[in-house]
Formats: sequence, C-alpha cells, structure tokens
Amino acid sequence: MEPRRVKYTMHTAGMKAFGKRLRELRKAKNLSQEALAWKADSELSQISRMERGIVNAGLSQIFKIAEALEVPAKELFDFELGED
Repeated sequence: MEPRRVKYTMHTAGMKAFGKRLRELRKAKNLSQEALAWKADSELSQISRMERGIVNAGLSQIFKIAEALEVPAKELFDFELGED
C-alpha cells in the first residue's frame, strides 16, 4: 500500500479576510506594522505578508499578535468571508 499524499491547500479568501481584519485592528490601535512586529516578537515582513493575505499565520503567532494588540484572539477572526 502506497503512502497517502496530502496536498497542502490554502484558503485564500480566509487569509485575505484575516489580513484585512488584522490591518483594521492594528490601525485602530495606532500601531505601525513595525511596532506591532516588535510587540508581537515577529518579523515586520511577516506582519506585512499576513496583512496582504499571502501567508498563513500560525496559531502561536495569532495569540502573540492578539496579546500585542490587547484584544482577545477571537477578535482577529471577526470578519465575513467574501468581503472586499
């Protein structure tokens, strides 16, 4: 029996909606991407890529970002899919 091959897929609409929400929350807190990256112990480029919806955020990273923004992690997921 051959090993099953799992195809990695991305949920592009979800990533873009998450990124839009992240940007909204960051701006509401008057933080630059650089300031958020510093507070969340992340790379500036990673924050930028998340906001543009081109990279998946890991669960640990999501919790660190929520702490840096001083919001519950669920607040980052307060969006509807399919929004522009």
